[in-house]
Amino acid sequence: MTVPSPGAATDAFTKPLANGHSPLSQRLQIINDEKKFTQELTSQIERWGLRDVGFNYNLVAVFGSQSTGKSTLLNRLFGTTFDVMDETKRQQTTKGIWMCRGNDTNIMVMDVEGTDGRERGEDQDFERKSALFSLASSEVLIINLWEHQVGLYQGANMGLLKTVFEVNLGLFGKKAQDGTSGRTLLLFVIRDHIGTTPLANLQATLTADMHKIWESLSKPAELQDRQLSDYFDLTFTALPHKVLAADQFEKETRNLRERFVDKENPGFVFKPLYHKRIPADGVAFYMENIWEQVQNNKDLDLPTQQELLAQFRCDEISAVALTEFNEQAKPQKRPIEAGKVVEGLGSMMRSWRKTALERYDRDASRYHQGVYKRKRADLIASLDATLSPLFLGQLKNLHKACLGAFKKDILDGLKGEEYNFADVVSKAQGKCESKFTEGAKESVVDDSEEGKAEWNWEEELLLLKEEVRSVADQCRKDETKKMVNAIERNFKKQISEPVELALNKGSPSMWDSILRAFRETLDKAESAYLTKATSFNCTEEENAQSLAVLRRRAWQALRAKIDEQTVDSVFVGRLRTHFEERFRYDEQGVPRVWKPDDDIDGAFKKAKEQTLELIPLYSKIVPVDSSLAYTLPPDAASSSDSGSLTEEPFDFEDSLTVFSETKALDLAAKFRKDADLAYVEAKRSTVSSVAQIPYWMYGVLVVLGWNEFMMVLFNPIYFMFLLMAAAAAYLIIQLGLAGPLFSITQTMGAEIQRQASQRLREHFSEPVLAQAQAHAARSNSNSIDDEDNELRKRGGGSPM
Repeated sequence: MTVPSPGAATDAFTKPLANGHSPLSQRLQIINDEKKFTQELTSQIERWGLRDVGFNYNLVAVFGSQSTGKSTLLNRLFGTTFDVMDETKRQQTTKGIWMCRGNDTNIMVMDVEGTDGRERGEDQDFERKSALFSLASSEVLIINLWEHQVGLYQGANMGLLKTVFEVNLGLFGKKAQDGTSGRTLLLFVIRDHIGTTPLANLQATLTADMHKIWESLSKPAELQDRQLSDYFDLTFTALPHKVLAADQFEKETRNLRERFVDKENPGFVFKPLYHKRIPADGVAFYMENIWEQVQNNKDLDLPTQQELLAQFRCDEISAVALTEFNEQAKPQKRPIEAGKVVEGLGSMMRSWRKTALERYDRDASRYHQGVYKRKRADLIASLDATLSPLFLGQLKNLHKACLGAFKKDILDGLKGEEYNFADVVSKAQGKCESKFTEGAKESVVDDSEEGKAEWNWEEELLLLKEEVRSVADQCRKDETKKMVNAIERNFKKQISEPVELALNKGSPSMWDSILRAFRETLDKAESAYLTKATSFNCTEEENAQSLAVLRRRAWQALRAKIDEQTVDSVFVGRLRTHFEERFRYDEQGVPRVWKPDDDIDGAFKKAKEQTLELIPLYSKIVPVDSSLAYTLPPDAASSSDSGSLTEEPFDFEDSLTVFSETKALDLAAKFRKDADLAYVEAKRSTVSSVAQIPYWMYGVLVVLGWNEFMMVLFNPIYFMFLLMAAAAAYLIIQLGLAGPLFSITQTMGAEIQRQASQRLREHFSEPVLAQAQAHAARSNSNSIDDEDNELRKRGGGSPM
């Protein structure tokens, strides 16, 4: 009995059992590496405390290649103490077949020496016999293999399984048929599963391989119609990488352990039909008898010397050919992995493959033909295993390159002002698929009927077509959106002027004019869309959706323009202009010069009432002609455009209201302030006309000042001053200073006149202004309530 590795004693489940024995004493080598069966198994079962449990026990064994972590897996699952491999040496750990009782369970666990070990080399006799012994004696056989071994023949021990199945069928097939021997569960544990290939796909591959092996067996005549399912059940599980995903590995291992120890678990593996129905005290004799039958079976003997020589030489020749082949293929791996398309890769791969096979055929065809053909098939599988990633990588890179070229061709084709979208896409798609097909066909290594399945590129072409359609659809959506945006901008330009003209007039038919212009412009926009959409290959549903978005955005553009023209400052200004046109100008459009005897109050009241009538007219979009009333279709009201519109439904009825009743009252109040100012100014203008100096006063001043003028003319002193003034004037004229002096004099005179006039106006206007202001205050206070009631009667505010 060997000493366990240090790591074994620290496993999660390796603890002393209840009977007091240490874990090191719980294992036993039942078959040593010299193929001798132990005589201590009966006493060991008694020490395990299982002698008297009857049928209340289970047997499980593990099978797989050397150094795949079988012992580690058993220690994790059952708390056993089998030796585990030293990671730094990578050498054989388990020799022969060992057995141990599971910790706290009635499970007897067999750890079988790994297959394909370098220590035994070509000696496969013990591998075959130990595998057959494990299969025949255990209820559950755990087949431990790496994920990358799935799909391999030798790597997954399919050749060994075929031999074992064939011999097992000859030795124990009749017993299973008679019902004297239970079925066996083959539990495939796939190690280092990284998830790239789903477990279901791995399961399908292994199931297909098992059935293929079974169909190729040389069955006894009486068992020719028997199927794999008559003797074995297959189940599968996967475990993550023990080092790179340690936590996940421990979790999945615990889940797998529950399938062995928890009878309530839906995946419980120890079903009654798998039990061999041998009492625990007879297990040692039963297993020894099985080993004797396995030992004496000639079908498990080693091959002949001729076959051995052929195997040795064919392996040697194959290794040389494979080495040269790998040297040729190695330089092309890096550019493929870097995402580049290697020109002429297919011809290079075919040349490498042909050279390797020719070298093998030349030197190996002289040996045993069965071995030569079998090893040649293995060599082809190895060559194809190296070439297949290059082929698949070339397809992926070609896929990516063609898709990028397709996108570029579409973008280049859409740069012009005039283009047919369908033609651009069709041309780019044809070019893309043609380029991919040409490159894929060139990359095929084996185009024979047998090789078509492995070197298939049609699936990648289908994926490319799907992506091309997806890109084309997205481009069509983008172009459609751009087209709708362009039509919308054009619509805004065309609708702007009619809306401004109609709103500036403020007539009862202004909404009729606006809606009529809106309908005409919208019809043109829809016609423009449908004309351009024919080249986009849009479906009826897409056209309906785009038109719905266009109608909604057109209505919103109209409302935006109306809101722009009815903003408070603009609208109040429009009311002021409308009022002044009726208050400051007469019916012929001539400006009024107010006189004291004019009816300013009547004109003011009339102009104000006419202006206030505009507020209810502007407050809601209601045409006089009901046939012009516009209603947004339901699909347009509920449609959304992720490019610019919100996802919330659009309330069309609410959009017909320009401003509410409260807003209308506020606008009326602002307008009244401006109207009152105009009224006060009109009153002031009448005061100005009264306070103006009469022209006859200037004549009076001349008559009254005639004597003084004569006195200046005939008085020597005053006359001397007059001559000096004349001389000064002459000099000013000669020096060109008349203009500046005249401007200064004129300015001073104007200022003096203004000051004098202002003083006179203030003197004469005080009593009149006081009277006008009092009258305006009385008229305003008396008319506010009447005006508000009048607004409500006329619908002065839109319903909320």
